[in-house]
Amino acid sequence: MTVKERDMMGGLAKGLRVIEAFSAEHPRLSIAEAAEIAGLDRATTRRCLLTLSELGYAAYDGKFFTVTPRILRLGTGCLATMPLPRIVQPILDRLSEEIGQSTSVSILDETEIVYVARAAQRRVMSIALMPGSRLPAYCTSMGRVLLAAQDRDQVLAVLEASPRLARTAHTITDIDALMAEIDETRSRGYALIDQEVEIGLRSIAVPLKTVRGQTVAALNVGLAAVTAEPVSALAERYLAPLLAVQKELARMLV
Repeated sequence: MTVKERDMMGGLAKGLRVIEAFSAEHPRLSIAEAAEIAGLDRATTRRCLLTLSELGYAAYDGKFFTVTPRILRLGTGCLATMPLPRIVQPILDRLSEEIGQSTSVSILDETEIVYVARAAQRRVMSIALMPGSRLPAYCTSMGRVLLAAQDRDQVLAVLEASPRLARTAHTITDIDALMAEIDETRSRGYALIDQEVEIGLRSIAVPLKTVRGQTVAALNVGLAAVTAEPVSALAERYLAPLLAVQKELARMLV
């Protein structure tokens, strides 16, 4: 359904763009910074931010704005209505206990992955991950698994639209190299990431598929890197339990 422009609420659309300007990389924003990220003029951005502050969705210290926990109401209400988190969370909790590592499930939203369920054994990243958290798809194991489920033209479009920042010295940013990594992920059925998101973090991910074979989400294990151990050891240790959960969930996902 195509909505006519006269039926759109311009103010709401601009407010949502300002909310989306906040991220793990940009948790505190000045009016100028938020305006640049949202692609809006400063006056409009200022009104949006002050409105969010007045309604309790943002805090303002006189220079910088930060979103408050109240903003989670906008996302957790949506997540609560989605069947996927309710289905995977008990199994995710069990898997995490069995292997003694943090596990997560995410979906793809344009150029980012969105966490919909998580079972944390220990904190392995400098930022706290939870349902609703976002990370770039190009440099994450779950992102590469989800991209591998798409055709190459779609993958290329996503990569070209991604900022592709070098988050660490290990991050692959070249499009040809990323396409090769995603092709390999598609071929072997899982993705391995070695400190591309953050130094000291490794992860392995597999796709979660429906009974018809359609990839709807990704499942990963994230853990601290051990310098004396090759990244391939992750597959030796964790691929089998991940595939067991993949098979179990395939009977439940439609």
